[in-house]
Amino acid sequence: MNPRSEPLLWLQLVALGAIPLELLGLLLVLAGADPGPLPGLERLLAWAIGALGPAIVLWQRPADVCSLLLVQVPVRARSEAQRSLAALQSPLPAKLAMVLAAAALLPLLWWMDQHAALAAPLSPLAASPRFVGLLLACPLLALMLWQWQQLSQAIGLLSRSPSALADCSPLTPVQLEAERLCLGLPLLLLSPLQITDPPPAQPSPTVAEVTSEPGSAEEQSPTSAPEVLAGETVAIEPEQPTEEGESADLDEEIS
Repeated sequence: MNPRSEPLLWLQLVALGAIPLELLGLLLVLAGADPGPLPGLERLLAWAIGALGPAIVLWQRPADVCSLLLVQVPVRARSEAQRSLAALQSPLPAKLAMVLAAAALLPLLWWMDQHAALAAPLSPLAASPRFVGLLLACPLLALMLWQWQQLSQAIGLLSRSPSALADCSPLTPVQLEAERLCLGLPLLLLSPLQITDPPPAQPSPTVAEVTSEPGSAEEQSPTSAPEVLAGETVAIEPEQPTEEGESADLDEEIS
């Protein structure tokens, strides 16, 4: 099986467009209220709850390949190819990418909170308490961290060859539940994509092959005139008189 035939890997690439929208939502949420007396401590607490805590959980159990956070493929109903994809994902690169994302969220949250006042007229939480804005910022940070890890895993798996998937032994359902973070309702059942390789290009025939093919146009075309061999003489019959000439002779005889 080709890893590119798994539709869940392509669905996880939606994070490329979802993460910028979530950053915009985070900016609007933070713009709902003015910073408190200790804005630095508030930002650290929001980052610790929304990014650091989920990073520790994802370090211990990476995000499941067949999970979209709200829905997932039932563990007991997964195919051998899907369980092989879970075994093929490299936990260490995914963990390192997740740690880098969690560390980058802290200065990003700090900068956005400092400039959130510019978006205050557009905030849906205008004149709301500061606690409400920070409370809504935490799940947005956790969601971006989850999507970032799944995005890095999907890109890595889509770049793998079908032979690597065939050589990898699939994980058992018990191992999936113990080693992967499988979140969502078990309602997702998708058929694999049908990916066919293009047929190999046929080499164009050479001039020698075309002339040596049996039944060519020259051999199949009937001869329209008898062949004349060199050195032979061909007798040419005298020209037959026309009907007009014969009628003129008859007129003379009658007269």
